[in-house]
Amino acid sequence: MVFVLAAALWAVGWALKTPLRLRWGMILALWLGVVAGHLLLPAGHPLRMATGERAEVWLAVGVVALVAALYRAGLTRLKRRVAARATPDKPGAFRPAELERYARHIMLREIGGPGQRRLKDAKVLVVGAGGLGSPALLYLAASGVGTIGVIDGDRVENSNLQRQVIHTDARIGLPKVASAEVQMRALNPFIEVRPYHRDLTEETAAGLLAEYDLILDGTDNFDTRYLVNRAAVAAGKPLIAGAIAQWEGQVSLYDPARGGPCFECVFPVRPAPGLVPSCAEAGVAAPLPGVVGSMMAVEAVKHLTGAGASLRGAVVIYDALWGETRRITTKPRPGCPVCGGHG
Repeated sequence: MVFVLAAALWAVGWALKTPLRLRWGMILALWLGVVAGHLLLPAGHPLRMATGERAEVWLAVGVVALVAALYRAGLTRLKRRVAARATPDKPGAFRPAELERYARHIMLREIGGPGQRRLKDAKVLVVGAGGLGSPALLYLAASGVGTIGVIDGDRVENSNLQRQVIHTDARIGLPKVASAEVQMRALNPFIEVRPYHRDLTEETAAGLLAEYDLILDGTDNFDTRYLVNRAAVAAGKPLIAGAIAQWEGQVSLYDPARGGPCFECVFPVRPAPGLVPSCAEAGVAAPLPGVVGSMMAVEAVKHLTGAGASLRGAVVIYDALWGETRRITTKPRPGCPVCGGHG
């Protein structure tokens, strides 16, 4: 009788085009009702007599059905995995989740679908995972830059957390590149992150920079800045460099391969010792690196997508204390020992 009733419920559900999940729910409710009747009604009750007298039979039926359902679900999941491996994504193709994620970019006339594809195909190296590197790395990841390298030999310290927003208190002691990788992957699982836990050196700079399309320099010492510039010029790579001190920051795109000056064209002589103190020596307003690092990320997105006018041949200086921004035009310096000044 129970099986006839179950078949009738299934047939009615099919005729009414009831969702499959709801039909199985009705069958489950019927099974639970029969089991409850056997457990709660006294022996010899007509309902128990009409449904096999013993609850064990129906419990066994439920176990068999559960095993069959689990087997079917596991088999379906396995088939999906095999199908996914057999039909990998086309290079550069966007998954539906990516299209939704980058919809606000794609809506921009200056970026659109082609620009977002260029971001996905791009490789960007960020030198330094500190105050400037933190926001730059986060926004490059959020923007969908497909491959992001980050090189830094330092570890996260408590004093970093006032301004280096990519790191957390729980990751104090970790290499900065490892901490940055965790945060970037958490933000965007569709990108590739390449962490390099070491300092940039003369021996490694040329080979490393040659692997990338664009370089961002967020370091805080002039030795590394000049080294990055030399390696970028030698590799023919554009360089976006930022710097901060106390309340002021600056950013520019150095690209002598495309007619702009290099970093050493604009800053041919290093400042005298003590003239430009580091953040550790003179302090820095916590949000300032966020502003300048975000400007670096914006310039990177513009350069990679071809949107707007870049900062090639210009330096933007931001004075946070007085809320002022200045733009200074720069030119190649004839006789520059690094890029030649196009002369």
